[in-house]
Amino acid sequence: MTDPAVQAAAPMPPSVPLVNAANVITALRLVMVPAFALMVVASGMTGSDWRIAACLTFGIASFTDFVDGWIARRYGLVTAFGKVADPIADKALTGAALLLLSWYDRLPWWVTVVILVREVGVTLLRFWVIRYGVIAASRGGKIKTTLQILAIGWYLWPLPDPLADIGPWIMAAAVAVTVATGLDYALRALRMRAAARG
Repeated sequence: MTDPAVQAAAPMPPSVPLVNAANVITALRLVMVPAFALMVVASGMTGSDWRIAACLTFGIASFTDFVDGWIARRYGLVTAFGKVADPIADKALTGAALLLLSWYDRLPWWVTVVILVREVGVTLLRFWVIRYGVIAASRGGKIKTTLQILAIGWYLWPLPDPLADIGPWIMAAAVAVTVATGLDYALRALRMRAAARG
C-alpha cells in the first residue's frame, strides 16, 4: 500500500500552458480568415494578383490545420482552448471561402448550403453525444477536408479555361464525400447514444 505522505509528495502532471505553439498557430489561422476574405473581395474574383494572394493565404491557413493538431498531440499541448478554437477556425476559413465563391457566382449556392449544413450538423452531433464519448475523425472526414481544400484552391487560382473546368468536378467529389461522411457521423452518433443508454 502506498504511503499517503509519499503519495502526497508525488509530482503532479504539469498543466499545459494556454500560450503554446499549437494554440498560437490556431489563433494565427483565425486571424488569417478576415485577411483571406479581404483579398478575395479586393480581387472581385477577377484580378489575378489578389486571387493568387488569396489562394496562397487559404492554402497556408489550411496547412496550419494539420500542423497545430500534430503539434498538440505530439508534444502533449492539447488544451480546452485548442479543442474549441481549432474547429471554429477550420469552419470559419472554409465557410468564408465557400460564401465568397458563391457571392461572386463562381460556385452554386446550393453547394455552399449543403457543405455548411453538414459541417454545422456534425458539430451539433458531437455536442449531442459528448457525454457518451467522442466521435473520432474518420478517414472519410480527412478525405472530405482534402477535397474541399483542393476544390476551393482550384476555384481561387486564376487558371485558364481548360484547367478551370476541372474545378467543378473536384467540388462534386467533395460534396459527395461531405454528404456521405455526414450521414456516417449521424449513424455513429445514434449508435453511440443507443449503446450508452442500453
